[in-house]
Amino acid sequence: MPMGDSTLAGQFFDAAIGLLRRVRDEEAGHIAAAGAAVAETVAAGGRLFVFGAGHSSLPAQDVVYRAGGFAVMNLLAVPGVVGVDVMPATLGSALERVDGLAGAVLDSSPAAEGDLLIILSLSGRNALPVEMALNARALGLKVIGVTSAAYAKETKSRHSSGTFLKDHCDIVLDSKIAVGDAELTHEGIEAPFAPASTVVTSALMQATMAAAAEELVHRGIEPPLLRSGNVDGGHEWNGRVMEEYADRIFYRR
Repeated sequence: MPMGDSTLAGQFFDAAIGLLRRVRDEEAGHIAAAGAAVAETVAAGGRLFVFGAGHSSLPAQDVVYRAGGFAVMNLLAVPGVVGVDVMPATLGSALERVDGLAGAVLDSSPAAEGDLLIILSLSGRNALPVEMALNARALGLKVIGVTSAAYAKETKSRHSSGTFLKDHCDIVLDSKIAVGDAELTHEGIEAPFAPASTVVTSALMQATMAAAAEELVHRGIEPPLLRSGNVDGGHEWNGRVMEEYADRIFYRR
């Protein structure tokens, strides 16, 4: 092996690429449906929200206030579970299992009937994402879930209903991530390692938004996209878009 090369690094790329190919091919119909739902919400004047807890918050944040992304996508933040933003970090994991937290967050949010919420949860088994989906649908929101179907087959729900996130969504995108979220093993290393869920889930999110942009164009509607502030004219472009959609953008308030 040439100096500087890593067999395991290459294996991780192979594993991630394999998963990306699987979700591209096997989830194509669901991605198109999710994109169409996003486009329909935008076209009808509804608002877009996205939620993810813990590391599932990372691909959620990736589509909020993002160059090349929809200006009208808003992060539904739950204090203590946005990435690893609390100390100790284990508190975030504990909060995902707290009953009633999702309902309190939704009740104090601007989300309402006719809006759309994308919920990201790798396992989909904890109380927070399950109740988020249940409460959102009760409020009249359309719900898209991004999760791994494997967990519903190989683990038990931690919600009192015994159900998973996937059971309470209008559309489900399966990330195909194996239980445990670690793609590699190696002699001399006791635990499996190299998680790929962030890579794959981020790709699913961006693919969904691309499908939404495509559907809006088919409807004769200009997608409400942001441009990079680091290119000439970017700030002016973004100012126009944010003014046009000011009533649907909440991260500036």
